[in-house]
Amino acid sequence: MHWRNVAAFVPLVLFGLAASAEAQTADDLVAKNLAARGGADRLAAIHTMVSRGEMRFPGDFKLAYKETQSRLGSPGDSSAVRIDAAIQGLDIIQAYDGTGGWRVNPLEGRKDAEHMGADESRELADDGSIDGALLAARARGSQVDYLGREDIDGTDAYKLRVTQRDGTVWTYYLDPDVFLEIKILERRSIRGAEKETESDLGDYERVAGVYFPFSIASGPKDSPASDKQVVTIASADANVAVAPDTFAMPAAPAPAAPSK
Repeated sequence: MHWRNVAAFVPLVLFGLAASAEAQTADDLVAKNLAARGGADRLAAIHTMVSRGEMRFPGDFKLAYKETQSRLGSPGDSSAVRIDAAIQGLDIIQAYDGTGGWRVNPLEGRKDAEHMGADESRELADDGSIDGALLAARARGSQVDYLGREDIDGTDAYKLRVTQRDGTVWTYYLDPDVFLEIKILERRSIRGAEKETESDLGDYERVAGVYFPFSIASGPKDSPASDKQVVTIASADANVAVAPDTFAMPAAPAPAAPSK
């Protein structure tokens, strides 16, 4: 499932005649995407963000969803992120604290927090960025290339490739009328194996003057819509107070004292 109703949320005055002109360079498109999102000043002014909603898996398996993000430095830098999901009294957590990732997954029979591997930690940190790989590219030293246009379900989208220094590659598809992301492909190495994920984005809403997608359907590249997990955001708030220990990995429980 894809969404194409983003135009209603973006004032046409942002684009004027530029929307009808062919963008020729990656810099042009990045600038237009940034303007469409709300501009550099508004994006940089978001220091924390808390989103709540629902995560739905194939087979209509649903979990309550909450994502907490906090900038770790200047715009473009990584964000600390924590994702909490809950079902039938079970709390599932994934978090990145700025140095490494950790998880709690009682569905796998683990009730205590455990460290993530380096590749999984980096993936969580990248995906949890407030800015996203495209708008953080310059600050991170990533390469951005314009690859022309490609039909995405009837939309002649602009295509940009972001290559990060560690070799991770994102391909962004921008709506040609409003310059917001409608699809992102992500290719990275996880424990020596290549992983490709595609995400369809839509239902954009403003948070502190910046547009964010409130519907994200993700799954392996070329997977049908019915096989993707869908995050639907019901509400999001920016610059809320976030306790410093939100992202910290809980200490392991003390071992039980030996019986006498």
